[in-house]
Amino acid sequence: MSTFSVLARLESIEELYKNVFLAWLHCRQISSAAKPGQFIMVSCNDYLLKRPLAIHQVNQTKEAFAVLFAVCGKGTTWLSKQQPGTELSMLGPLGNGFSLAPEAQNILLVAGGLGIAPIRFVAQSAREAGKSVILLQGASTASCVYPADNLPEQVKCHIATEDGSCGAHCLVTDMLGDYIEWAEQILACGPNVMYHPIAARNNRLSSARPFQISLETRMGCGFGACYGCSIKTAAGMKKVCHDGPVFDYYEIVWDKNPGI
Repeated sequence: MSTFSVLARLESIEELYKNVFLAWLHCRQISSAAKPGQFIMVSCNDYLLKRPLAIHQVNQTKEAFAVLFAVCGKGTTWLSKQQPGTELSMLGPLGNGFSLAPEAQNILLVAGGLGIAPIRFVAQSAREAGKSVILLQGASTASCVYPADNLPEQVKCHIATEDGSCGAHCLVTDMLGDYIEWAEQILACGPNVMYHPIAARNNRLSSARPFQISLETRMGCGFGACYGCSIKTAAGMKKVCHDGPVFDYYEIVWDKNPGI
């Protein structure tokens, strides 16, 4: 797996929806090597720690990639104000991403909140592989819903909002009953608590589907040196930034990881 320390040129940046920005960066090294679920660590001004951002999309020529991020602190506030042409220092692509099972034709994607950031890249890769894709997208309210016209063509998207202002008035996991039997593989990203009801529903099927998740956790270095994101798995201790962030749900020893 190739990782590069590079300067990437900011091609464009826009507020795609409420407080969430889409930035396109020109960098062939990262774009050509990136896999869905991987991320970059980007330097934001002179703040000490780099910020981890999921790779959201890669263009057709594999010369540029996009990141989707919410403004939630000093680093992302600074990043949101940068102008096209700015060169940003970053490290990537990092981590292990999602893997589509060759035999799985029907792919069910579940995104909660900003979990759409890596899931959009999964949808792109699945469609390029000729697979059928259904996306269940959950958000708190209509202003926090990812725009459907930014999704790859022929991805069927179903929306749930907690206040009922867009789509179904429920949690995104409440929609599983209509689609989980159709699925041959499930891939999800969102708050870690979202994964347990998906697994519970999956386990009630006559044959549980393969189920991969992307873990949300604080990262210090992004490449496994600091051990700050270590978790307990059935195969021993693993680092979310290096061995993940994508894991098989059933590989994680959840009761031994109270912090996730």
